Amino acid sequence: MADLEVYKNLSPEKVERCMSVMQSGTQMIKLKRGAKGLVRLFYLDEHRTRLRWRPSRKSEKAKILIDSIYKVTEGRQSEIFHRQAEGNFDPSCCFTIYHGNHMESLDLITSNPEEARTWITGLKYLMAGISDEDSLAKRQRTHDQWLKQTFEEADKNGDGLLNIEEIHQLMHKLNVNLPRRKVRQMFQEADTDENQGTLTFEEFCVFYKMMSLRRDLYLLLLSYSDKKDHLTVEELAQFLKVEQKMNNVTTDYCLDIIRKFEVSEENKAKNVLGIEGFTSFMRSPACDVFNPLHHEVFQDMEQPLCNYYIASSHNTYLTGDQLLSQSRADMYARVLQEGCRCVEVDCWDGPDGEPVVHHGYTLTSKILFRDVVETINKHAFVKNEFPVILSIENHCSVQQQRKIAQYLKAIFRDKLDLSSVDTGDSKQLPSPQSLRGKILVKGKKLPYHLGDDAEEGDVSDEDSADEIEDECKFRLHCNNGTTEHQVESFIRKKLESLLKESQIRDKEDPDSFTVRALLKATHEGLNAHLTQHPDVKESGKKSHGRSLMTNFGKYKSKSGTDDEEDAQQPPSKEPSPLSRLGRRRKTMKLCRELSDLVVYTNSVAAQDIMDDGSTGNVLSFSETRAHQVVQQKAEQFMVYNQKQLTRVYPSAYRIDSSNFNPLPYWSTGCQLVALNYQSEGRMMQLNRAKFKTNGNCGYVLKPQQMCKGTFNPFSGDPLPANPKKQLVLKVISGQQLPKPPDSMFGDRGEIIDPFVEVEIIGLPVDCCKDQTRVVDDNGFNPMWEETLTFTVHMPEIALVRFLVWDHDPIGRDFVGQRTVTFSSLVPGYRHVYLEGLTEASIFVHITINDICGKWSPLILNPSYTILHFLGATKSRQLQGLKGLFHKNPRLAASDSNPHSMRKRSLGDRILRRTASAPAKGRKKSKTGFQEMVEIKDSVCEPAREPDGVLRRTARSLQARPVSMPVGRTLLGAWPPAPAVTEAAEGKESPPVQF
Repeated sequence: MADLEVYKNLSPEKVERCMSVMQSGTQMIKLKRGAKGLVRLFYLDEHRTRLRWRPSRKSEKAKILIDSIYKVTEGRQSEIFHRQAEGNFDPSCCFTIYHGNHMESLDLITSNPEEARTWITGLKYLMAGISDEDSLAKRQRTHDQWLKQTFEEADKNGDGLLNIEEIHQLMHKLNVNLPRRKVRQMFQEADTDENQGTLTFEEFCVFYKMMSLRRDLYLLLLSYSDKKDHLTVEELAQFLKVEQKMNNVTTDYCLDIIRKFEVSEENKAKNVLGIEGFTSFMRSPACDVFNPLHHEVFQDMEQPLCNYYIASSHNTYLTGDQLLSQSRADMYARVLQEGCRCVEVDCWDGPDGEPVVHHGYTLTSKILFRDVVETINKHAFVKNEFPVILSIENHCSVQQQRKIAQYLKAIFRDKLDLSSVDTGDSKQLPSPQSLRGKILVKGKKLPYHLGDDAEEGDVSDEDSADEIEDECKFRLHCNNGTTEHQVESFIRKKLESLLKESQIRDKEDPDSFTVRALLKATHEGLNAHLTQHPDVKESGKKSHGRSLMTNFGKYKSKSGTDDEEDAQQPPSKEPSPLSRLGRRRKTMKLCRELSDLVVYTNSVAAQDIMDDGSTGNVLSFSETRAHQVVQQKAEQFMVYNQKQLTRVYPSAYRIDSSNFNPLPYWSTGCQLVALNYQSEGRMMQLNRAKFKTNGNCGYVLKPQQMCKGTFNPFSGDPLPANPKKQLVLKVISGQQLPKPPDSMFGDRGEIIDPFVEVEIIGLPVDCCKDQTRVVDDNGFNPMWEETLTFTVHMPEIALVRFLVWDHDPIGRDFVGQRTVTFSSLVPGYRHVYLEGLTEASIFVHITINDICGKWSPLILNPSYTILHFLGATKSRQLQGLKGLFHKNPRLAASDSNPHSMRKRSLGDRILRRTASAPAKGRKKSKTGFQEMVEIKDSVCEPAREPDGVLRRTARSLQARPVSMPVGRTLLGAWPPAPAVTEAAEGKESPPVQF
């Protein structure tokens, strides 16, 4: 955002002139891929928060949030502009807006250069104002914007006023279930002007404050104010020390809180904090569940690189799937500014001697290597100066390798010079601190035995696509009149058809035969189609579709196919992962210039995993191979990762750019666990939470136990001598929880019935979840007042995931989530804001206790006691871990056959449940290692719970700690919660391989 600095100091007159033009609206041409331009009226809304246009068939979607704009470029720079003929448009009238997670482009053409300049200046001014906001200012701004937009959407006739009927409709939309009499009473109290019967925006704000009065916060204030309606400075200090566990609370600090958050001038003059100010303070970033100190770098950054988890991206240049999506250099800028410190560049020979970047053997678009390097150079150190690792996958000829080396040296200059880096010990890697501002090139290095005078030499070639059979790779040259656009159109339609037809059950399984068959059928069907019908005539579509589906049926098998069935397949048809890994190692020519740029990050072959080697090796392999290593040699793998770096990347069969579960690899000390940053979902949420701590600098220190010594991360008690942590979490209430976006019942107007699920994700022994009861018909301010307790063996790598669900008669719908590292949790009363939702939050109280001494599993996890009496032994519970220690991974995989017959125990029959039964009770689940992996990675949480979960039956409510005064007050003020039903729940399922 450095280029935005100049726009912050624009004169007020120029700013207002730009804003006036933008809010009045400008007719522009909107370019679309493969279609003619559309003339639309583009305008900035009155609150200056959204860019909108009309006419549009989807008026609600015809908008772009200013917050979501990544950058604005002048001229014909985008790919869509490049597809247009050179003389079609005046470049001075063209500009592009990049926005959203996938860097979508909005390409616009004005009628004259002055209009384009006005819009570019105005948009960049708005972006500059947002770029340096502190968290409190941003929180206030988003709240104000939300109130204004809520008012406008409720104003159906557009007269700037809300009548009582519009208020009733708004209440329903906000999930508020209040008696109409109460709503009318508040409406009349807020309606104070001459125009009776309607509310202006200012009156609506008063009405909203009355409606939003938090009884939980009000009673909390009363408990510390000696039943007054305000807190004095001394009382506020006492609250912060006792409840929020804050140290060094001074009088000046408390006065500053009153000055910032109190809305009443009278209260400010008296130096007291009233209920509105107290509510604003409690909902501010100061009382967020995430430790505000962790927004800055706080960990020791002087240790060797191998002691850190490093945020890593896979196929960084792609905006979507692995077959057809666009490649964009701007994706590097986005992920680097998100905190990613290791990016991938796939280099191939391009035309005119210019190397290009794209995903090999596919139809993804190509971008120039030079553009990628320039983008990385510009954005690598905007957010922080810790080193960036450039993971180069080299497929180029020696001539173009030399061009790659020339660009790296010419553009990065002294950023590549590592001669002055002090490692302190020649046998260990340098630290992130010593490498500040440096770029490390990860790639192949010429063998030492060749000597310094060798200009080139042979090195092993580990292509990330090697696990895909050769017949599945696109090697197309569009001959016989067939254009690339025709090929792309055909493959896109057939791929979508196959995805629907295959009904892939679990895309988290990297060895899924269904996924492999899908990819193989797609490629073979396309190749056959092009051979027989090079002109892609419309008349042949049906027969070609049958041919492609026949190919798919030929290879389709169920994801649970056992070894006997595999053995019957001819080797050429379906080689196993082990046979693929056992192929003769390929070699390639590497030039000296590129080899010399690799210093501390030399890519080595997977076969040398347990060889000590020299300092500076990076093992890089697919999740398929990494999974086998984790299964067979977890402790040895951890020892290896104490000296060297390991990079694990998604299987090449993840053609939809889905992500694997990173936890198994973090648990064995892998530093570079590369994910597809362009794919939102559960796994990226875990990754984002992992690296948000330590200032989101992309480097997080591994637990000390992983840096020295060793332990078995998959045992029942991995660290018996270490103290454990107990998390006592009271889920108190929820605020403004919206209807689920895809709810079957939400469209009919039902108010949601929310409940909260809390999940601990870490070492297998720590993985469990618990949930509250369901609150009927209240999404605006549901009250749960329930305590959940968890024990964590290794809190340094544990994540705490808060999920809100809407219970309905046929299951549950996902509302929202927030994931936080255990080490970043702050004790006391905290708000957990749901990710991506403006106002939605849950209010909790957090207590963290130390548990010392040797504790048995029966004490740590009460579910063991119940399962023991039901006949479920510890060995049965850990059945999902069996494959991790099996000598033959294929035999271990056979245990996961979902069709194998298994005799159900009495306990299993008792614990059996259906997906629609969170009921009005709560449950706790203890998950094994494999259950962590089988949860689907999608933008919304799945509507069913994963199998293989051991549930515990109803338990008595736990006593609230004495330091939580609201509990005592609420017990007398509100009716007791409904009794917990005894829903003995659970369902056994075989482990799923990750």
